[in-house]
Amino acid sequence: MGSAYSSLRGFGDAISNSYPTCEYVFFLNEVASDEATIPTRGTDWYDGGRYQQVQRHQWTADNGMILSAWRYCYTGIAKVNSIIYQIDKSSLSAEAKAPIYAELKSIRAYYYYQLLDMFGNVPIVTNFEDTGLPTNSTRQQVYDFVESELLAALPHLQSNVVYSKFTKNVAYALLARLYLNSQAFVGTPRWQDCIDMCQNISGYNLTTDYFANFATENQTSPEIILSIPYDGDAGTLGNYLSSMSCHYLHRFTISATGDYPWSANGICAQPGVYSSFEDVDKRKKSMLSGDQISLATGQVIIMDSGQPLSYTEDITNFTDAKQNEGVRLVKYQMKAGDKWERDNDWVLIRYSEILMMQAECYVRLGSPDLAVPFIQQVTSRAGTAMPATIDLDFINKELLREFCFEGRRRTDNVRFGTYFQPWWEKGTTEAYKAIFPIPATVLSTNSNLVQNPGY
Repeated sequence: MGSAYSSLRGFGDAISNSYPTCEYVFFLNEVASDEATIPTRGTDWYDGGRYQQVQRHQWTADNGMILSAWRYCYTGIAKVNSIIYQIDKSSLSAEAKAPIYAELKSIRAYYYYQLLDMFGNVPIVTNFEDTGLPTNSTRQQVYDFVESELLAALPHLQSNVVYSKFTKNVAYALLARLYLNSQAFVGTPRWQDCIDMCQNISGYNLTTDYFANFATENQTSPEIILSIPYDGDAGTLGNYLSSMSCHYLHRFTISATGDYPWSANGICAQPGVYSSFEDVDKRKKSMLSGDQISLATGQVIIMDSGQPLSYTEDITNFTDAKQNEGVRLVKYQMKAGDKWERDNDWVLIRYSEILMMQAECYVRLGSPDLAVPFIQQVTSRAGTAMPATIDLDFINKELLREFCFEGRRRTDNVRFGTYFQPWWEKGTTEAYKAIFPIPATVLSTNSNLVQNPGY
C-alpha cells in the first residue's frame, strides 16, 4: 500500500505540477479564498494570467491550476484502483484482504472528497480493468459514494493512533468534514452527524506550542491526525511552499552565508489578513511582516531596486506589485541548511479542527453555550480572550486564524457564504462558481463528460 500513500504527495510532469503542498493544488484553493494571493510582480508570476483569473474568480476551463487539481485527484485514484486490482487477484484470504481494502478505499474516498469539494459532478471510477470512457455522476452521488466507502471501511480500520495512516480516527474525521459541508455540497444540513463523528475520535490533544505542528520534525505532534510524510533525503518531491513565498534575498535572514534555498517571491497574504490577528495572538507568527534583517550585516536587506526589504501588508497594484509587498507565509519552520525539498510533514487534519467543527455545529444548532469548552482550548493556546458571544461570525474568523494557509479556507468561505461576496480584487461571485469547471483538456478527451452548469 506504500505507493497509494505516496500518491498523496502528488507529482510534477510536462503537463502540470500537481503538488498538494504548493503548485498548483494548494495555490488554487488558497488564491480562490480570502486568505492568499499571488500578485504579478513585473514579469514574475503572470504565467498567462492564471493567478489573476483565480484571484478574481474569472477562471476558465483551460486554467492550468484547475487541471492540476483534477489530475492530482484522478492520478491518485488510478493508483489506488490498480492496487485494489492486485489485491483482488492475490491469493490472500477474504479476511486478510478486508483491512487492506479498508485503507485503500479510505484513501480513494479522500480523493473523491476533494473532487466533491472542488468539482462536484465528477465520474466515479473504481474498476481498474474498465477502459470505457466514464460519465459524470451527480454531486449527490459523489457525496453518497464518499460516505458509503468510509462507513464500510470503518469496521476494518485500526482503532489505535497510527501516524500518517488511514485509521478509524481519520475516517471519522473525514466523515465529520463531509457532514460539516453537507449543506454546501448537497443542500442537506447534517450538523449533529458531524458532532457525532467528532466525538468518536480519541487519542489526540492540542500541542502546547502551536508551531510544533509545523516544525521540521513535526511527526511527534500529538495533535496531527493525518499528514503526508516528507523526507528530502529520501527523494520526496513537492514540499517547497516557503520558498514560493519569501523574497529572493530572504535566505540571508535565515543564514548569514545564505545557506538556504532560493526563494521565488510569490504567494503571500491578501491585504487585511495579517491585521485581522490581534498582536497577542501567537498564530500571527504564521506570517512575516516588516523589515528583514541580514544575519551577515545586522542591517535591513537592500533589494536590487535599492529599497529596503520590508514586507508590507498592502499591495498597491495587484497586476504590478512591488517585490516587497505582501505579508509572507512562514507557518512551517524555516532554518539554515534546509534543502529545496523540505522534511516537515504536510498537515492535513489536526485535532483543533475536530474541536472547531463541534463548536461550529453547536452554534448552527442554536446551542452556542455548548461550543464554549471547544473554543476555550483553541483560544487559550493562541493567547487570545474568549469572546462574549460565540456566533458564526466569530467562528468564521477564528477558522481563518487557526488554520491560515493550511489549504482549507476556500471550503470555509463557501460554507459561510462569504465566497460569493466581494473582497480584495474580487467582485461578487456567481453561485455556480462554488465548484470549478471540468478542465477543457479532460472534456476534449472524453466526449461522455458534460461541463459543470454555468461554464
